[in-house]
Amino acid sequence: MKVAVIKYRAGNIRSVYFALRRLNIEPIITDDAATIRAADYVIFPGVGAARPAMDDLKESGLIHVIPELTRPFLGVCLGLQLLCRSTQEEEVRGLGLYGLEVIRFPSTGKVPHMGWNTIHDLQGPLFKNIIEGAYVYFVHSFYAPLTENQTVAVCDYLVPFSAALQQDNFFAVQFHPEKSGLVGETILRNFLNL
Repeated sequence: MKVAVIKYRAGNIRSVYFALRRLNIEPIITDDAATIRAADYVIFPGVGAARPAMDDLKESGLIHVIPELTRPFLGVCLGLQLLCRSTQEEEVRGLGLYGLEVIRFPSTGKVPHMGWNTIHDLQGPLFKNIIEGAYVYFVHSFYAPLTENQTVAVCDYLVPFSAALQQDNFFAVQFHPEKSGLVGETILRNFLNL
């Protein structure tokens, strides 16, 4: 099994790497298009700012490679947001795999949304053997709104938002499975069993 973790300016690449190692997977951290195309699974991690992340993807040419991938693909946190059409964070244009604008949480509460929270309305193969109301770990100031066809998990913090999205082979989670204990480990296993 070849698992590629996309290399760019993202703060959680190493934690995703070690989470996969705990599952006895030796991932390849790479920004090489041919290696990513040849992988059986691709993970797009992300902690950080949208603009430098998109600049990295443009520089490496991955901005054109990612949308063409046909293998199971998992975006994490910023990885989910960059798969959307755009984000209010510095008005950055994303990859457009989800037709959503990522928006900032309202200033009526504490931002960023940081810590453990529950997910519900779970759908699809990522959430096999995950109970409604399971706790996962979040760190984010922007969110993807709910959508009728692509939202496969919901979280409530100030507003209900998409905790997970799916379109064809593209899966994405706003939370950090690599920091979410047994629940996160199960989600990663489910992804690697697709």
